[in-house]
Amino acid sequence: MNTRRRLLIAASVAGSCLGSVFLAVTAAAKSRPAGPPSDHVLLFTSFRDNGQDGLHLLWSEDGYQWRTLAGDRPFLAPTVGGRLMRDPQILVGPDGTYHMVWTTSWEKHGVGYANSRDLVHWSKQRLLDVMAAEPEAKNVWAPELFFDVARGRFLLFWSSTIPGRFPETERNADRGWNHRIYYTTTETFQELEPARLLYNPGFNCIDATIVQSGARFVMFLKDETRHPPAKNLRVASAASPAGPYGPASPPITGDYWAEGPTAVRLGGQWFVYFDRYQERRYGLVTSRDLEHWTDETDRLQCPKGHRHGSVLRVPRSVVEGLQAIRGGDRSGNLQ
Repeated sequence: MNTRRRLLIAASVAGSCLGSVFLAVTAAAKSRPAGPPSDHVLLFTSFRDNGQDGLHLLWSEDGYQWRTLAGDRPFLAPTVGGRLMRDPQILVGPDGTYHMVWTTSWEKHGVGYANSRDLVHWSKQRLLDVMAAEPEAKNVWAPELFFDVARGRFLLFWSSTIPGRFPETERNADRGWNHRIYYTTTETFQELEPARLLYNPGFNCIDATIVQSGARFVMFLKDETRHPPAKNLRVASAASPAGPYGPASPPITGDYWAEGPTAVRLGGQWFVYFDRYQERRYGLVTSRDLEHWTDETDRLQCPKGHRHGSVLRVPRSVVEGLQAIRGGDRSGNLQ
């Protein structure tokens, strides 16, 4: 065999090997589970039973397998309002402060609020009377926060029933609970703008959450219609976090009853977690375009008893600090 032919064969073999390596690396990348950057992990707020014992936390590296922290003991006990801590949501502010809001009662006006720098030591809890301008409001449920970068303010939103409003859907509601989504804005959580209507999709709705996708703002919410039952999740979008939001999409969840959505973008996909509360389990749908959805509930592993919370990214060091907790007082006053 001459030298030229030997060189051609060697080059061919090398190219084949490199091609195999490239295919293997590509396949590995495609099969790698979605997740945050390696210096960050995911945290999932949660509550148990009726929310009477306070804040519980889960964590995950891939968005599919979730584990409890501190032996599933509560990290913060409720002290304001109706002394419940349901539907807790945590948002990281522009200065790195963690702000948390929650439902304090089934039939009171206030939103629970506290903040922290490390999720271990918390400020004194306060009750934000977000419906002070609407004294007839029956409730304030599932409050959430979104930071409006353009205005430099926090958007605080929730669902409430105000008797006599939206009579066209009262007959379809659960025993007079006929909700819409309301909001206020604040810079410091010391002063609140009067509550205003954020979204009326034409049906009874609760459990809104907002994310940004490119130039648009996307709201996930629950259709709370009872007669005939809907109880599914839908999507609406707007050019601004305060709206106006367009028509709600068709349901993105299946025939089971779903509530409490929370959304996060992982590995090029949107993960939307939700409480399949009749079945006492959690669900997951994913999408690359926020229009076509895949049910991945079978891949999701959540601890028993996990209920309506929110997902956020945090530095791995924060979770390591939480893992080190073995009890004790975590309610120190930071203000």
